[in-house]
Amino acid sequence: MKRLFVPTLGPSDWRRLLADPDKHWKANYSAYESAVAWEAARSTPRGLPYEIAQVLDSHPRFRNCSLVFGVPEHRVALEGGGHASQTDLWALLSTAAGLVSTSIEAKAGESFDTTVEEWLSKAKVGSGKPDRLRALCKLWNVSEDKISGCRYQLMHRPATAILEAKRFHANTALFLVHAFERMPEINRSSHDDYSIWRRALGIDASHAGLQCAGTFDGIELWMAWVSAPTADERTVRAAV
Repeated sequence: MKRLFVPTLGPSDWRRLLADPDKHWKANYSAYESAVAWEAARSTPRGLPYEIAQVLDSHPRFRNCSLVFGVPEHRVALEGGGHASQTDLWALLSTAAGLVSTSIEAKAGESFDTTVEEWLSKAKVGSGKPDRLRALCKLWNVSEDKISGCRYQLMHRPATAILEAKRFHANTALFLVHAFERMPEINRSSHDDYSIWRRALGIDASHAGLQCAGTFDGIELWMAWVSAPTADERTVRAAV
């Protein structure tokens, strides 16, 4: 677990944190678009990209909230060992009701990776994957067979918001999908996977906006899908 962080000077500081910067750092792709959107928002009073602020302001619980600080490519250890969950951006938000631990997953046409069934099928002898999956199923209060067709990334990314809420003594967690749209259909498949995951957890998948998903391990979890345009020249200039 890392405990010391260096402030960013612009989007390029996000690039070096990627597993494969040459592959993932391109305009119109989620890593680049997320970095530009958040860096451009740093000079605003609330520190939030416009579309995210709009969605959060739609509910009194989060209205007028602001960014305390954010950590790009934040890693959170999960039970069972293996790789930590590396969320695109973890942020601590300040609201009238207290602090909110927030995990943001950026998408720009990319998928939520493999299904739980596919991920588990690749487990080697002695792997911690079965233990990790059991821990996640316990957190979400769901059986393994019910979520086998869900995307594994959606099992652990929202979990990081809950785990970090407990670490920071916050009673609320928030999971946001920051979806950058080049064309209306670009994120349709990912949105379908997002809806499948919510239905598996017993959450109303027909709800389009910010919603409370329930209480998990004593933490109230909220979630939303936030659509945003890819960056124009003005936004890129504001980010650097």
